[in-house]
Amino acid sequence: MSSKVTALHIDSNETLSEKTLAYFDLCEEKLGLVPNVLKAYSFDESKLGAFTDMYNDLMLAECGLTKLEREMIAVAVSAVNRCFYCLTAHGAAVRELSGDPVLGELMVMNYRVAELNARQRAMLDFAVKLTERPAEILESDRQALRDAGFSDRDIWDIASVAGFFNMSNRVAAATDMRPNDEYHSRAR
Repeated sequence: MSSKVTALHIDSNETLSEKTLAYFDLCEEKLGLVPNVLKAYSFDESKLGAFTDMYNDLMLAECGLTKLEREMIAVAVSAVNRCFYCLTAHGAAVRELSGDPVLGELMVMNYRVAELNARQRAMLDFAVKLTERPAEILESDRQALRDAGFSDRDIWDIASVAGFFNMSNRVAAATDMRPNDEYHSRAR
């Protein structure tokens, strides 16, 4: 079992606040672990707060996308970016939320070969195009999402989740962030 979180050695000049410790306790209770991404950001509680606020809003708040759909976006984007951390952590989430370990693995390898409905395929095609070729997004791409049943607010959320994971993937790559070992065996 590895305890490495990142390749960086950033000293923190302060101990964690009671709020952060309570949040980490909640993670332990709900997830059985404190995700390494949170440990990585904990050197600066304002950065940790900004990251968790955005993550929680995008991934957990009520919206027109299911939690599984949001996790699928995370995995499809992370597959394009080859982000080891996010593919491992969010691939596990897809396995857990879908109850289908094969779907989780197909999403990590190539979502295009997974058995997806038209809504999911349109959503992931958009998220991947936004990741690979953002300057080529056209009204026809947004219309394809509308035709698949997404509202304009849903399109905003798809773009926001994809954008967040593009940012997170780059930070994880730059710092050699490693996923918690527990993710590798979840929901298999």
